[in-house]
Amino acid sequence: MKACSSTLFLVLTMTAPLIGQTEGVAPKTVRRAQGAEVPRTLDGRPDLNGIWDHPYVPDMEKTTQNGLMSQQGPGKLPFAPAAAAAFQKYDPHFDGDYTGSCLPFGFLRSFNAPYPIQILQTPRYIGFLFEQNTWFHVAAMDRKHPDKLEPTWFGDSIGRWDGDTLVIDTIGFNGQTRLDTVGHQHSDAMHVVQRIQRVDAQRLRMEISIEDPKTYTEPWKNTRIFALMKPGAELIEYSCEENNRDFTQGHIKRPAEK
Repeated sequence: MKACSSTLFLVLTMTAPLIGQTEGVAPKTVRRAQGAEVPRTLDGRPDLNGIWDHPYVPDMEKTTQNGLMSQQGPGKLPFAPAAAAAFQKYDPHFDGDYTGSCLPFGFLRSFNAPYPIQILQTPRYIGFLFEQNTWFHVAAMDRKHPDKLEPTWFGDSIGRWDGDTLVIDTIGFNGQTRLDTVGHQHSDAMHVVQRIQRVDAQRLRMEISIEDPKTYTEPWKNTRIFALMKPGAELIEYSCEENNRDFTQGHIKRPAEK
């Protein structure tokens, strides 16, 4: 199956400015204390570009290990009482899961899905291409959050560098998604901060901090390790309408079906 042509256009559009600004400059690497080399972009930043395999995270509470990939959850989430009661009653088999109607997974649930993610890095933008449903999301590196935000499924993301750590700050969610497959919820007040580090030539570390005073009594974190896919790997087109067997085989229902 071929990759979507719009993905190729986005790749060419986002990488062109970096090539023009750094022509003739040799790539750099930095050697860590343990001897692992961290690739650098031509402007000296850690190179996050590539197609990354990552842990499937159906439950952000838990901790799992799978070869180079792993994820560490906080354990039981600090739900506010009303949110805890709502989560205990939730069952996607009977209550319905919005993904059964091919609605957007939302920001964090897209990172938690079991499909590769491509990162495109330039001085002005960080792009995330999700193989899941052929979605994308862009973090701007050269602006602040707008004073007035239109709530969206993926929110509004801005980025900055803290030394060698990329920090992405995301707000402006519509509150209509869930964090993971088991259904941990959030509200429109959720604030997400991701701290992304290139560990070595093969690994990426992402720490996700979540603050949502309408749903949780305190902030909490989930950390995971991504693994760089082999040269030649490409994202493929994903169509929810064709592949949603959970819905067609009756594993989940549309939210409207009761």
